[in-house]
Amino acid sequence: MIKHRCSLPLMAVIAFGFGWTTSASADNLLMNRVQQENGMDLPTRGMSMAQVERKYGTPSQKLSPRGGGQPHQPVINRWEYANFIVYFEHDHVIHAVLNTPAGNNLHPATTQ
Repeated sequence: MIKHRCSLPLMAVIAFGFGWTTSASADNLLMNRVQQENGMDLPTRGMSMAQVERKYGTPSQKLSPRGGGQPHQPVINRWEYANFIVYFEHDHVIHAVLNTPAGNNLHPATTQ
């Protein structure tokens, strides 16, 4: 059996380097996505469900509410539109994000 004393440190350096590259790449994709979202007309935090529906129309899908089982766990609703998803706490917007496939930060209308 041959022992390689330098293989463990070398593997650690390679793993660390790969992890850093992967993390940097993911951060870059996230930054691109945030920039796209900032340039779009998405529902804003605090809008009511009625305001969202009045401005953006009826969503393609209203998913079943989640949470609400405990006082510190509010009811969360999710509405899906063609290009974005809106998250509500009770009946007010807490977040809206682009509706893109995992790992794809292009606008949905431009994907094939």
